[in-house]
Amino acid sequence: MSLQTADLTSTPHSSSTSLNTTLVEAPTPSQNPTLALEKYKKKDAAKVIVRFRAIGNAPILKQNLYKISASNKFQAVIQFLRKELNYKASEPLFLYINSAFSPAPDEIVANLVKCFNTDGHLIINYCTSAAWG
Repeated sequence: MSLQTADLTSTPHSSSTSLNTTLVEAPTPSQNPTLALEKYKKKDAAKVIVRFRAIGNAPILKQNLYKISASNKFQAVIQFLRKELNYKASEPLFLYINSAFSPAPDEIVANLVKCFNTDGHLIINYCTSAAWG
């Protein structure tokens, strides 16, 4: 048995030998988990413009344009709007992007802006009863 193991490690074209060499010789930042984690933890300082539009019997905001950090999750937008409207967590509030769909609360605002912006703004419709989707 020790002969077979010696033969496998001494073969110059063994895939395990080249794999080990590749990992040792070329550590790139994408292969280093600590660098990737540090990059992920950095907050994006960019701001995006969000326009809120009331639908149905929802109260209208005095100011409907806000700048929000692009790195926030959509949950932060929901909480912000609840605070502006003085709504409790038990009161129904539905938010939609471009009068079409309701994104998941863990969706990043920057991704929504990149995919669904209108004239550089993210249009968020809000109402107190389900309207679309």
